[in-house]
Amino acid sequence: MDLEISILSEFSNVTFLIFGPLMTFLMRPYIQKRSRYIYVLFILFTITGLFSMYFHMTLSFLGQMLDEITILWLLASGYSLWLPRCYFPAFLGQNRSRYISLIVIITLVSTFLSFLRPTINAYALNVIGLHIVYIVVQEYKKTNNKELRHLIEVSTVIWALAFTSWISDRLLCSFWQWINFSYLHSIWHVLISFTFPYGIVILAVVDSTYEMPNKTIKVRYWPRDTWPMGLPYVEMGDDHKSC
Repeated sequence: MDLEISILSEFSNVTFLIFGPLMTFLMRPYIQKRSRYIYVLFILFTITGLFSMYFHMTLSFLGQMLDEITILWLLASGYSLWLPRCYFPAFLGQNRSRYISLIVIITLVSTFLSFLRPTINAYALNVIGLHIVYIVVQEYKKTNNKELRHLIEVSTVIWALAFTSWISDRLLCSFWQWINFSYLHSIWHVLISFTFPYGIVILAVVDSTYEMPNKTIKVRYWPRDTWPMGLPYVEMGDDHKSC
């Protein structure tokens, strides 16, 4: 049973290895116009899948740290690129360069601290996730954009299912073992990998309203827009022209 669970945990990360390169390809035109640093974020997402596979394959301390530190820098990259300026700390004065410097310093310190109490790393990372959910909810209240509201609704449901799987696996592990159902961590991997593309597109659309109000952002779905669900991505149109 333990071997079966380990194998499932390893292969449940395959979606990271698929979605990372695929999202990079689909969003390449947007990345070219917005920021090439977004490539770094997709690389980190893919590497997260590789390090998670390594961790569950070896169950080593090195594997755990590589997995969790990569996730930390992935989240930091997303914050640096897309957090709207209205959420910046007041003392930064909505200066993104200063904000990015602050994020880098905090992430470096957090990377060091993660080696001191590694048992709390996963909980700390999920607290950051809760803050992202808070920001997304605030933007949901502000917008009348039906596409954005739909994205937020779908991603919130997927994230809630993922988080429930993770917290249940952590807190009720003995119960799930007792009923011979030890697959929640694998379910968490798959669901959170689906949450990532939705989260990226949500942040890109929100970011465009603040940073690129003259640009047209269109939400598309792979493989087809007409399917009930798909992998979301964005296309950027030409500038709005005014007379």
